[in-house]
Amino acid sequence: MESLSSLLPIIQLAITPVILVSGMGALMIVLTNRMGRIVDRTRLLAEKIPAMEGDERRHLEDQLEIMWHRSLLIRRAVTMNGLSMLLSCLMIVALFCGALLEWEMRGVVVTLFGGSILMLIGSLVVFLRDIFYALRALRLQIDRAKTLHR
Repeated sequence: MESLSSLLPIIQLAITPVILVSGMGALMIVLTNRMGRIVDRTRLLAEKIPAMEGDERRHLEDQLEIMWHRSLLIRRAVTMNGLSMLLSCLMIVALFCGALLEWEMRGVVVTLFGGSILMLIGSLVVFLRDIFYALRALRLQIDRAKTLHR
């Protein structure tokens, strides 16, 4: 029973990074759903282009260019979020190894945590950039609709 109770502080220490990974997982779901919508919308627009000419074709090409740029942004955000999750998982392993084997892991844990948070921040910044690009595409669509209906 003594060995089981000695594991309790180690498990408590690892709970915070586990919660962090859970939150990153929720963000990953949002990001991959956005990527799926971008891919679907891009395919839809790309199918329409051969039948279009003139201004309508240029408008669709502009929309496709925005979709391509957004897909690159989301890919970057997914990559950074995945790296953040990986670093957090490695931090959990380092916490357990340090506690169980009585190794000095303070520097490793701080480095992994810092890297994880920086990657998470980067992912969120890129995610916000994608939102701005999505709004730019929406603005183009609204302006086009107003022009056509005058």
